[in-house]
Amino acid sequence: MANLKSLVKDTAIYGLSSIVARFINYFLVPIQTKGFSASGGQYGIITNVYAYVSLLIILLTYGMETTFFRFMSKEGEDPDRIYSTTLRMVGTTSLIFAAVISCFIHPIATAMGYADHPEYIWVMFVTIAIDAFVAIPMAYLRYLHKPFKFATIQICNIALNIILNILYLIVLPALHLNPFGIYDSNFTLEVVWVFYINIFCSFVKMLLLSKELKGIRLGFDRSACKRMLSYAWPLLVMGLAGQLNQAASQILFPYFYDGTPDEANAQLGIYGACIKIAMIMVMITQAFRYAYEPFVFGKSNDKDSKQTYAQSMKFFIIFTLLAFLAVIAYMNVVRYLIDESYWEGLRVVPIVMAAEIMFGIFFNLSFWYKLTDRTIWGAYFSGIGAVVLIVIDILLIPRFSYMACAWAGLAAYGVSMVISYIAGQKYYPIDYPIKDICLYFLLAAFIYFWMTVTNRHFSFWPALVINTGWLLCFLLYIIRKDMPLSGLPFIGKYFRK
Repeated sequence: MANLKSLVKDTAIYGLSSIVARFINYFLVPIQTKGFSASGGQYGIITNVYAYVSLLIILLTYGMETTFFRFMSKEGEDPDRIYSTTLRMVGTTSLIFAAVISCFIHPIATAMGYADHPEYIWVMFVTIAIDAFVAIPMAYLRYLHKPFKFATIQICNIALNIILNILYLIVLPALHLNPFGIYDSNFTLEVVWVFYINIFCSFVKMLLLSKELKGIRLGFDRSACKRMLSYAWPLLVMGLAGQLNQAASQILFPYFYDGTPDEANAQLGIYGACIKIAMIMVMITQAFRYAYEPFVFGKSNDKDSKQTYAQSMKFFIIFTLLAFLAVIAYMNVVRYLIDESYWEGLRVVPIVMAAEIMFGIFFNLSFWYKLTDRTIWGAYFSGIGAVVLIVIDILLIPRFSYMACAWAGLAAYGVSMVISYIAGQKYYPIDYPIKDICLYFLLAAFIYFWMTVTNRHFSFWPALVINTGWLLCFLLYIIRKDMPLSGLPFIGKYFRK
């Protein structure tokens, strides 16, 4: 139980920072969807370019975050040398990547469909190189259990991004100020300025980590480098395959959509804006991951570790289902995060959130092969999921547009989750509370059905009241079954006999 309390504490800190950061980041959605209309397709360009970004950041970190935690906790390893070696490895590959992009920017931009705007690609890909490098000192803060500094840097970085977006997309056009001639005659901003803001914020983040970056002076361990690469390359394959499940649809969509490029960008923009609402699940899984990785590796030798992992899985599922129902309950409110011209795509939100829950479960299951050094299995599972997604996208995007992307993601994560569980029970069996988990899923599905009926047939305020009642029913079930109020600190004494 003490282990779980430690995990809950770190998850709460990382989770709060992640939620605050994501909440601040949500302001980008109404700002950018208001500044770039759905019909214009500019937000589709942002969605498409960011999909490439999400894959390339995996490529440039190549599993070194997880590898870093694994080797920092291994007996016989020098933590200072491991940290310095990791920094030098990722820093070197990031520099090489930036140099290659600079030399071949025009053919790369042409292949991606941006022959007329190679600056889009150059700016964002250099930003990726910076972000990959600073991922290691950010992981080092997690290793040192400095969640407050970690959270502060994350929030400051996103807040700066928001402020600059507000300045360039709202304030300057409203004041009819055109410094350096960045606006056209209608005071419409070129989408590249969104990318310029990103690279500036990434550079500031690197400056904030200057103290941690001094660790690069602690030397390079050639032997450790070889061992780390041997451990990391399956994680790279797994990471790329896993990220394909999130990014491949946005990359493939313009190539397979049955319409003009402008129509494709418009439809992709709608999809990209609406899935932002579903990112509550990404907040939770990311917060859990930040605390869970060092926690798992640190407790792997404890006698009750498997029991702890089983309980962690259960509570992860409980709270992600609660978050899922909360978004559905207040869909009539959260839809205002995006401009009304994008609302036609809101039907993808529950599908994408369900897919993210499955991804979170898959992440929890992944530790059996990380702890047993069978990381190649993760590559197999993620690769199979990626194949499922790509096949569905290619076959169904021409007919069903972005709805095919949503269902493809759900199918991909579902397949990866199931086969990972089956293999894990063979090589690293854990007695998960399957019966309890299934009951929570069935109850959540029942409540979800009636919430959607309520949203469809009732006006704004009655729907909010009814759905709040359904949400309280689910919460009361959690309290009665797994979190009795008598066990809580402070308020618990009022419920004890």
